[in-house]
Amino acid sequence: MSIALVTNSYLDDYSAKIRAKPVPWEGYQRAGLVTSEELSLIKKVDRQPKAKIESLLLSDGQSYTLLFLRLLKKLQRVDTQQFILVLIADALADHEERIPLFTRSSQVDPELPYGPLLRILDSQDDFVQLKTIQILTILLSTETSPQPPQRLQPYLNVISALVARPSPQTRDIAVQCLEAVLTRPEVRKAVWANASLIAGLVDILKHNPGPQMCYQVGFCLWLLTFEQEVAEQINKKFDIIPLLVDVAQSAVKEKVIRVIVATFRNLVTKAPSQNLPAMLVAHLLPFAKNLATRKWSDEDVLEDVQFLRDELNARFESLTTYDEYSSELTSGHLSWSPVHESELFWKENATKLNDKDYEQVKTLVRLLKESSDPVVLAVAAHDIGQYVKHYERGKKVISDLSGKTRVMELMSHGNSDVRYQALVCVQRLVSHPWAAV
Repeated sequence: MSIALVTNSYLDDYSAKIRAKPVPWEGYQRAGLVTSEELSLIKKVDRQPKAKIESLLLSDGQSYTLLFLRLLKKLQRVDTQQFILVLIADALADHEERIPLFTRSSQVDPELPYGPLLRILDSQDDFVQLKTIQILTILLSTETSPQPPQRLQPYLNVISALVARPSPQTRDIAVQCLEAVLTRPEVRKAVWANASLIAGLVDILKHNPGPQMCYQVGFCLWLLTFEQEVAEQINKKFDIIPLLVDVAQSAVKEKVIRVIVATFRNLVTKAPSQNLPAMLVAHLLPFAKNLATRKWSDEDVLEDVQFLRDELNARFESLTTYDEYSSELTSGHLSWSPVHESELFWKENATKLNDKDYEQVKTLVRLLKESSDPVVLAVAAHDIGQYVKHYERGKKVISDLSGKTRVMELMSHGNSDVRYQALVCVQRLVSHPWAAV
């Protein structure tokens, strides 16, 4: 890969300033930090025309690679580190064939090339940190063998911190770097183990980024969902399906829709039972049907859209009303769909909520306790009231699960619909007779 694949105007502009700054190399030699041989080599490339530096790298690339890494290892001044990092990045830019010169340096010194780079990842200087991440991304993404956790974890921890920063520049660089390394299975597993990093990516999408950032984050999520464990759990942990549907529906760029649809295809192919219910609740089926009628410049998009449409259609056609309710409840996104207000539905199905050790009743109570969405709270309180009305021992079940206490608290909620549904529910919890007593 070329270093140009991880680029940014801030890094480019600042690098140009660094190239012009003088570095006190003679002072380092007098202090015993730089040998006379190292001084001779570095002076040949210090603030020299690009053509001259390229010529030296062409004739003696390995010597200069080792020089840059050794200087980075032993010199502590920030401005000097900045200068060395720019030299390394310039050597790699558009010269993929030079990457092995850096990775082979471990044969001379086991700490190279990663030791000095990982050490300065903690730098308080933004440019040093960002330029180091850029260089590490190039090296890591082209390694031929799986990389050890002690190398990946500090790298990913810094990317996670950069993704969480408010600066668009730092987020842009971090997400680009992540895109480049997520093609590696060991990186996908390490990223999945870093919950704050995934949460940071999801948070970016929640704040209406531009089309390019939407695409880049979507690309990261697509690559992650090639891992079976990720496909099974990412929606449960991060609720990405309704978010991705919203992003795709408002997208104006085809590539944004393409990468999100490809992500959905991975989720359906690898973990249908975990993801199809949430997709139905998020109304992905009508959206997929709409997408299937559009003209696409990329045939793969249409193929993925048709696959999604057909899978969701097949699932939807076989659903009973109770299956629809279960899907909605499992997703956590309760809304006033017709099933909730159907007396016939509750008369026929209230006792089914007791299956699997009251699993669905527990879900309703959990949503009451954990959700901050007024619609979810109102619907959950309504459903508990219906459950109690149509199941003679429901009052005791809800009380044992501490649901009664929570519903009573919601009687003073700021939303009028939540207050009303909580009041009706409490009346049923308090006054509904126990036929079994």
